[in-house]
Amino acid sequence: MPALFLLFVLVVVMIAAFLNAPGFRDARGRMRWIMSLIYVGFGALHIVAAKAFLPIMPPILPFPEAIVLFTGACEIAGGIGLVVPATRRAAGVALAIYAVCVFPANLYHAFGHVNVPDLPSSWWYHGPRLLFQPVFVWWALWSGEVIDWPFGARRPAFAVENAEAARAGEPG
Repeated sequence: MPALFLLFVLVVVMIAAFLNAPGFRDARGRMRWIMSLIYVGFGALHIVAAKAFLPIMPPILPFPEAIVLFTGACEIAGGIGLVVPATRRAAGVALAIYAVCVFPANLYHAFGHVNVPDLPSSWWYHGPRLLFQPVFVWWALWSGEVIDWPFGARRPAFAVENAEAARAGEPG
């Protein structure tokens, strides 16, 4: 089911890009929409099927169902915030932090040999998933226009703006 959802997201973004829809005209815009749709879709899944995510919650965490619901709400808010220009940067930072915060659950799922129905339990699934987590952090920051690396300036746009303001004698 997740693979079909991801395929659907890619087809929607490809069609929008083909139609030259606003927000889909460059790689960053298309990647932003892919990330947004993925987070909104999986966030909704966290909310409507919270019990399905409980097995991968590390047992040390209190109130696991509330955490699953909260993370679902965070994913939806971050996904929406990513496509709204006024909240894009904050959403990019928040989604990067989110990806770091959920990593322990991914580790527990992989190394705790937790069986979750409808998800593979082999390292063909867990290995790429764990290795892809830093990419999700970068992707959120890049899509949120927090960083341009490796495609543009070496420094984040806000750092360049602050440095230019400091040189001009303006408050940063």
